[in-house]
Amino acid sequence: MMGSGKTTIGKSLSQRLNMQFADIDDIIEKKNGLSISAIFEQRGEKTFRQEEEEESKNAIKKSNIIIALGGGAFINENIRDEIKKNSVSIWLDLDVEILYKRVNLSQKRPLLKNSSKENLKKIYNDRKRIYSLADFKIQCTLKNKDQIINEIVKIYASR
Repeated sequence: MMGSGKTTIGKSLSQRLNMQFADIDDIIEKKNGLSISAIFEQRGEKTFRQEEEEESKNAIKKSNIIIALGGGAFINENIRDEIKKNSVSIWLDLDVEILYKRVNLSQKRPLLKNSSKENLKKIYNDRKRIYSLADFKIQCTLKNKDQIINEIVKIYASR
């Protein structure tokens, strides 16, 4: 989910495990020379989602990599199937109130531009059924970054 800390956790985790890190949104922005919001505005969500699928599948094929998917990527069945076959998926779940505080002022999130807390709750509720298909769920609301990373390291070590 947008604002859950995927990029922050992913970067720190990749350093700790000495692995590569890929942020799919960053890859798409660099490839296009545009922000995600600009891609949505100029080319539409459908075009963005096609690129997101392509870049996600490319990253999933690599080994020794931590991937931060975009908030909507796991909704895509093709991406989810590739993850299930080739990776371990972890849902970083966070209370909607905290998510809203984190994303409220961000113009980087096109689905929330000029949006309300109720809209974020709707997106969260629509997505949580799919997110629950992840291999693991970490409830992050009462945990700090190091606690979350330690939990993921334990998951990784137990595989």
